[in-house]
Amino acid sequence: MYDFAVMWDWVGFAVRWTHVITAMAWIGASFYFIALDLGLRKAANMPEGATGEEWQVHGGGFYHIQKYMVAPEQMPDHLIWHKWQSYSTWLSGAALLMIVYWVGGELFLLDPTKADLSLWQGIAISAGSLTIGWLCYDTLCKSKLGEAPTALMLLLFVILVVMSWGYDQVFTGRAALLHLGAFTATIMTANVFFIIMPNQRIVVADLQNGRTPDPKYGKIAKLRSTHNNYLTLPVIFLMLSNHYPLAFATEYNWIIASLIFLTGVTIRHYFNTMHATGKGPHWTWGVTLLLMIIIAWLSTNPMLDSYDDAEARALTPYEQGFAAADGFEEAYDVVLGNCSMCHAREPVWDGIHWPPKGVVLETASDVARHAKSIFLHAGVTNAMPPPNAIETMTPENRDILVAWYRDGAAR
Repeated sequence: MYDFAVMWDWVGFAVRWTHVITAMAWIGASFYFIALDLGLRKAANMPEGATGEEWQVHGGGFYHIQKYMVAPEQMPDHLIWHKWQSYSTWLSGAALLMIVYWVGGELFLLDPTKADLSLWQGIAISAGSLTIGWLCYDTLCKSKLGEAPTALMLLLFVILVVMSWGYDQVFTGRAALLHLGAFTATIMTANVFFIIMPNQRIVVADLQNGRTPDPKYGKIAKLRSTHNNYLTLPVIFLMLSNHYPLAFATEYNWIIASLIFLTGVTIRHYFNTMHATGKGPHWTWGVTLLLMIIIAWLSTNPMLDSYDDAEARALTPYEQGFAAADGFEEAYDVVLGNCSMCHAREPVWDGIHWPPKGVVLETASDVARHAKSIFLHAGVTNAMPPPNAIETMTPENRDILVAWYRDGAAR
């Protein structure tokens, strides 16, 4: 179990690394093509079927790009499909969600002060909500609302607000915001997998068989792509939020998450307009700043339950093993002397107003509950406490933490 904890943490790191890399590739490609599409211009002597072109310079070379709204008369032999960035991002993200919030569900997923759920029930809600979210969204897009993009976007925002509130009723604040991001990202990837790519395949097949492609397929794909464009920035915020208690551990975290979607709209509207016209509407920055000020104000309201309910959840049998392990009292003293001044319900370290990442290490239950994190951050590594912050965290004290964890993990 001792070696497994180290290897499992490296597995999580590798999956997170993969997720970040693939997300960068997907988001970068998405932003590039949106900017390219909006910047296309009509030109003389364009090939038949071409609707616009653009010249670009990068890396010492010049690129001449032309767009066909349906497709060229003859398909090229070499055609690049932009899809794997999206699929890889979602698959790695799903794997990371399982590692952190399913395997570590009793610590990171469930909040017994909100709902009395077993771990399997929490996992079922986690997985089921992502699937149901896509089905509801897809049904709305295929309804008559698909012909009214603005009304559809407003309804989608309402759905996101409801989901933000709903997740916060059953999950920890950290898990609630992360799941809202996963909910949104699932819609985005499903748009690519179930709508955009199949429609493009239909167009290619029609051309290869001598049929004239129906422009409706491009129109449908364009609607879904636009939704993805406006949802991207909020998803990034929600995925980063788990590092900032001011975002996830406050009373109004679900409102903060909802307002972030509005900032995504205002920011993307500015850049989309700028790419299309050469000048973006500056009022969008004022609105974005106002929204962020409101978010910051909401975050200063009482931290969720002020961490007073941290003791509400009983220790699991696995966690009880650490509380009963040999060396626990010594390890507890080490943690109190080196960690609890910051990781407290009311931190006493200058400049720290809330426990970092929402982790509280004051009581015996707190320490037993966070045994693995203590072992990884202050036992086998010297990530904590911060360098030069605590002189009493000696190598001998770290050895005490390692020995305690090793005995508890073996129970």
